[in-house]
Amino acid sequence: MANNANRINPQPSTAVQNDLSKDITIQDSPQDSISDLRFNPQVEHLLAAASWDNTVRIYDINQTGGNKGVAMFSHEGPVLSCCWSPDGQTLFGAGIDKTIRMLDLSSNSQQQFPTTHTQPIRSIHSFTINSTPILTTASWDTTLKYWDLRQRHPIATLACRDKIYSTSIRNNTLLVIATADRNIHIIDLNNPTRIHKTLLSPLKHQTRIVQTYLDGTGFALGGIEGRCAFQYIEEKDSAKNYTFRCHRQPQTPPSSSNTSKIYALNAISTHPLHGTFSTAGSDGTFHFWDKDSRTRLKGFPEVGGAISATDFSRKGDVFAYAVGYDWSMGYMFNTPRYPCRIVLHPVGEEECKPRGRGSVGR
Repeated sequence: MANNANRINPQPSTAVQNDLSKDITIQDSPQDSISDLRFNPQVEHLLAAASWDNTVRIYDINQTGGNKGVAMFSHEGPVLSCCWSPDGQTLFGAGIDKTIRMLDLSSNSQQQFPTTHTQPIRSIHSFTINSTPILTTASWDTTLKYWDLRQRHPIATLACRDKIYSTSIRNNTLLVIATADRNIHIIDLNNPTRIHKTLLSPLKHQTRIVQTYLDGTGFALGGIEGRCAFQYIEEKDSAKNYTFRCHRQPQTPPSSSNTSKIYALNAISTHPLHGTFSTAGSDGTFHFWDKDSRTRLKGFPEVGGAISATDFSRKGDVFAYAVGYDWSMGYMFNTPRYPCRIVLHPVGEEECKPRGRGSVGR
């Protein structure tokens, strides 16, 4: 696949001057690093957070500062991922203990699924096919399992060749899987047990995150090397593929070799209306990007710690980001004094709107 490196305009729009003054910190944040954030797909004001403190929490939020924890359930180890059912009535968590646990909001009841993975579960998602709600669990044991949520038993398994690091689902039709061997597997969910296509990541080092385009024609990749890639699935679109450097800082004091400090890119989120993207990383900054015009729409200053997870609300008017240790520097740097919080950023229309276009599926 063709790739053009570093061809992106790094200068952000001046419509909003990197303003974090209206950002709101959620009360009663988890006690350890947050691994995942997911807004409810149906109820605008509910946000879920999975954490290394072994919990999955639900927050009732608004943009005026009235936010509070309303529910919580626990695992027997750090929780690496969470997701909502398609109808927004059930929240699922999965992680180091290899189990799936759920909270039914309508009955306030908790259940645990049968344990079938042999290694930690790294990523979970839900989608609907033929009116049937399905859950996917992707594990370091190299398998992805499909669960019929009506039966709560696995109905199919897809085997990969290496550990699964990240997955993303779009429009109930596309599943993208990023594995430790730098392969990117494309799955047509109309034929979910077969790999439709496998692509080699354009990034040279470990993949951290994959996020699909709004229209399902491609995906964004982020890794440990301070670089992001925008990739299309079909070969006919390969001329539009490119990678670019981000989440890097100049050495202080400047060195004669003109080198930069390189930070891991931990999170990528897709704006639900405009199809633009956010990236966030170990450098403690987040940025909004327009992939089509190859422009950084807005960049924001450091927030006081690494950003480990992000998500846009259903309407795209709130951007949630988690500040906390991301393990990129090893266990020795995970000190009790490291900040740990969830923050809400009100998204201005001009911050994520594509350059020269309105709201489009992209």
